[in-house]
Amino acid sequence: MRKMAPPGKQPWSQASSPKPQASSPKPLYDLRMTVEVRIHRLAHSEGLPMPVYATGGAAGADLCAAVDTEVTIEPGKRQAVPTGLVLEIPDGFEAQVRPRSGLAIRQGLTIVNAPGTIDSDYRGELKVLLVNLGAEPVVITRGDRIAQMVVAPVTRADFVETGELSASDRGAGGFGSTGV
Repeated sequence: MRKMAPPGKQPWSQASSPKPQASSPKPLYDLRMTVEVRIHRLAHSEGLPMPVYATGGAAGADLCAAVDTEVTIEPGKRQAVPTGLVLEIPDGFEAQVRPRSGLAIRQGLTIVNAPGTIDSDYRGELKVLLVNLGAEPVVITRGDRIAQMVVAPVTRADFVETGELSASDRGAGGFGSTGV
């Protein structure tokens, strides 16, 4: 279910509130949407937090590791880390599993297939496919925040085969063709 601010109910307008200070302008319209994502918690995630946004402006909700014992990811190795969560994402949406920047910069821990896509018709456990690109082993313990999840609308394309395409300024220029 999508919820948007109805017309006339913006968080700030000249008619209803004083003009904000120049140092912190507020938008005229709140374009943020909320979507209900149903979650089934598996037994091995009992006691762990549900996905949660760390701040009011966060795009991604933190996901926690639902491991019973420590998991060590050696440099250059990959590991599917369970979250203990099964999602029901509404049709027309996906969930993207993305790295946490702090883990990436401090420990070299990132997501193999970033962003990982969870389709709306998938009903298995959400697992995070981590890879250690750092020089030292990384230890994952129960409840560690291992990734973030962004729920986003999906646009589907109609693919049309054709004998020729329109010209563009870039043409067939590939990797690095627009500069370094």
